[in-house]
Amino acid sequence: MPNPLILIPARMQATRLPGKPLADILGEPMIVRVWRRAMESGVGEVVVATDEARIVAAIEEAGGRAVMTSPKHQTGSDRIKEAADIVDPEGRHDIIVNVQGDFPTLAPTAIAAAVEPLADPAVDIATLAGVITDEEEKTAPSVVKLIGSEISPGRMRALYFTRATAPYGDGPLYHHVGLYAYRRRALDRFVSLPQSPLELREKLEQLRALEDGMRIDAMIIDHVPRGVDTPPDLERARTFLKSHAGA
Repeated sequence: MPNPLILIPARMQATRLPGKPLADILGEPMIVRVWRRAMESGVGEVVVATDEARIVAAIEEAGGRAVMTSPKHQTGSDRIKEAADIVDPEGRHDIIVNVQGDFPTLAPTAIAAAVEPLADPAVDIATLAGVITDEEEKTAPSVVKLIGSEISPGRMRALYFTRATAPYGDGPLYHHVGLYAYRRRALDRFVSLPQSPLELREKLEQLRALEDGMRIDAMIIDHVPRGVDTPPDLERARTFLKSHAGA
């Protein structure tokens, strides 16, 4: 049986919103909100991976577990690789789920959905996407689009990710949600690879996996949680959670 481990990378040095993991959202630090959502998913053990003692303290005060990792990591993937090795050096957890620490509005059901494609042994990495309904998002470079082929209702095989408006022509466009479920061996392989040309060009880490021939499948969800990167994002998250009792 699969034995997933959810890891939540969190760092304080955000350029546009310094200290954002500890930003207050209705009386709790944002990172605690994300940790609670991950716990509610029922997918597996949840651990926060950070380089900041204050984040460790906040999670432990809420009853959770956090581990200290190197402050030198350039990406969340590198941080969760180190955290996985700290938490599970024996390799008991065969699936590692990377939940972004700035997704306080992410539904627990979405975390569970992200693991589903890994029931197919041909899939290396699984992720999420949602249909774009906002016209401005279709052309916004900040919105990453998934281009893929539908292989079953609600599931696509990723062919490419881009900041451009694509694919061309009639039909839906898909907003990629940066949550990943890796097979343990796929995570190990991914972080060992050098940055790829398209990754550097688009500034999208997941293209490294595609360029190396790894298979990524995406589940289509009915909402697109927004990451909190700026003060207005934080206010939107507070408003959303206040209006959704129990969210």
